[in-house]
Amino acid sequence: MFKKIAFVASATPAAQEALVELVGLHGQVAVDSADVVVALGGDGFMLQTLHETQPLGLPVYGMNCGTVGFLMNAYSADLLPKRLNVAEEAVIHPLAMTAVSVDGSVTQALAINEVSLLRAGPQAAKVRISVDGVVRLEELVCDGVLVATPAGSTAYNYSAHGPVLPIGSGVLALTPMAAFRPRRWRGALLPKSVVVRFDILEPEKRPVRADADSRPVTDVVSVEIRSEPTIRHRILFDPGHGLEERLIVEQFA
Repeated sequence: MFKKIAFVASATPAAQEALVELVGLHGQVAVDSADVVVALGGDGFMLQTLHETQPLGLPVYGMNCGTVGFLMNAYSADLLPKRLNVAEEAVIHPLAMTAVSVDGSVTQALAINEVSLLRAGPQAAKVRISVDGVVRLEELVCDGVLVATPAGSTAYNYSAHGPVLPIGSGVLALTPMAAFRPRRWRGALLPKSVVVRFDILEPEKRPVRADADSRPVTDVVSVEIRSEPTIRHRILFDPGHGLEERLIVEQFA
């Protein structure tokens, strides 16, 4: 039973109005004293909330006050305690990114959806791809390349024509964006246990930016990505509308 609810909301007018309504109906507790967090906004705000609350181990129930809302439940102020107590929990694990920049600085970050590399100049990026220390592609010429989790496979990965991955599949999607060479390379499916390494070729002439769930690192020369099974994100969904069902529905939309 969830009795202590912490409401958090994005800065949009719709989310702020929902926050006022729900706090008026159900009260408000601090996040560090809560049993459950209710996030009001869109998918971007849901990702932000999951990152911020991860050290507390709390389940997060999202209600859509944004646009797409793939990770969110439908908004309704009615019967919220009942919805929370019958919600289905999905546990997902993020990607861990280690990025090295031209100046030698090292940035570590977690990504629930994907780690993406994008060209940051007028010329296409040139990237060498290694998997578990073995070079699998000497040179990918492209606008970008990403590694996506199953939970993130319907986001940027799907827009780049990558595959939708079932939550329990145990694989990651490696997907290029606007690949020029090899022209017909569409990417790969990899076991989630692997370490993927991207080395940027000609980084000063062809600068590349790395993003972990939209957290940017500029002028990278190498990026390593691995699944992080020790970190758990708990997401709550209304019965019959969990991640597995949403991923199936997305493929028939």
